[in-house]
Order: sequence, then C-alpha cells, then structure tokens
Amino acid sequence: MAVKYFDLEDIGPIRVTKRSGSRSLRISITAAGEVRVTIPAWSHYQSGVDFASSRADWIRSNVPAAAAPLQAGQAIGKAHHLVFLTAAIDAPSSRIAGGEIRITRPLGMALTHPGVQKVAHRACIRALRSQAEALLPQRLKTLAAKHEFTYNSVNVKQLKGRWGSCDSHQDIVLNLFLMQLPWQLIDYVLIHELIHTEHLNHSPDFWAEFLRHEPAAKSLRKQIRTHKPILEAIDTNRTVA
Repeated sequence: MAVKYFDLEDIGPIRVTKRSGSRSLRISITAAGEVRVTIPAWSHYQSGVDFASSRADWIRSNVPAAAAPLQAGQAIGKAHHLVFLTAAIDAPSSRIAGGEIRITRPLGMALTHPGVQKVAHRACIRALRSQAEALLPQRLKTLAAKHEFTYNSVNVKQLKGRWGSCDSHQDIVLNLFLMQLPWQLIDYVLIHELIHTEHLNHSPDFWAEFLRHEPAAKSLRKQIRTHKPILEAIDTNRTVA
C-alpha cells in the first residue's frame, strides 16, 4: 500500500493512498480530522489530489473542529515527554525510548499534520498505559492497606467518561488517563473505588465513609471535574505533579 501526503491550499493536508483492489476514488475523514483519499493502485497520485480539490466544499464542511495539537516538549503523564524529529521517510513513525516519546515525521510535514498527530496520540497512549500499569496497582495496594480495604483484582484500561470502576466482585478497573492527574487526585479516585468495595452506590453511607478516609473529598471532587479522561494537550511550561 503506497501513501503520499499533500498540502492543498483550499483544504489543507490530505493523505492519498493507492490500494490494490480499489476501482474508484473515495474520500473519508477520520475522527481526528485527517482527510484520506483512496485511489486505484494504477492511478496517478495527482488524480487523488484533483478529486479532493473537486470536493473541497464537502471536505471543509465535514472536517471536525481540531483539538489542541500535541506539542514538542509536552509532558505525558509522570515519566515521558514528546520529542518531534524529521527524517527522509514516507510516513510518520514513533518510538518510546527512556523518558522520550519520539515522533519522526517526513521532511516538510508539519507537526500539526493530522497524520503526525495521530501517530503521536497513539504513542502517548502506549506511554500512559506503561506508566499506569507500573504505578497504579502498587499505589492502590498501598492505599488499601493504609485504609484497611480489600479488593479482588485491579486492571488498567483506556476508559471513556470515567476514571475507574469497581464491580460487585471487588474487581477494580483504573483508567490509564489517571497518569495525567496530580497524585492527590489520583489518590482521590483510588480511594473512591476502594470504598465501592463496600458501598457499590453513591449513597449517604458511601460519602460518609469517603469523608472519613479523605476529609478533603468534597474539594477534590470539584477539582477533578475540571479534568477529562482524554489525552490532553498540556502547556509545555506546566508541571505535572
């Protein structure tokens, strides 16, 4: 599968892919806003560029609002930061080495290009997962011992809309995006799930128990509502505690 990238004045960056078996030209737009044109393997790349230009109005009306791009030097969780490089390659690639998430992009391709951002996003998720699996189970174990709770198991996953969960079997799931929060808020979530091992709902008894173990629970609850379980584009000057 051959791929080339182009930057069109009336559209912006697009990706043109030659695909064997394709008999027609097609345009799709990913959730991240990348414009993809698929053409038959025997076609010239210019045919894909011309096709995209002819559908410029449709593309502009269907590209989602862009999220803040990931930036060079940005802290990712507790142990990594982003590094962007350029090289004579055909498509963006990634590598996690030590504390660096290295994103290499083709010469002339902007850091904000959807294809570069997609590769960076995936690499950041891998780094957050690695951090979460190394740190969160041990932290949960420590807090459980301190507050005299027991649980059956703990797993790290990428969750949507919630920081963690606990079921009736006392199996706890923690969101890898927790690694972007300050430790005080991480502990808030972990204690929250530990209390669910005894109170599955958010009854008055649940909150009374929560306040007994964490007197600042109400204040921390307000703070965590300012965060979302997504990969956030963080100011490179901001320190993540």
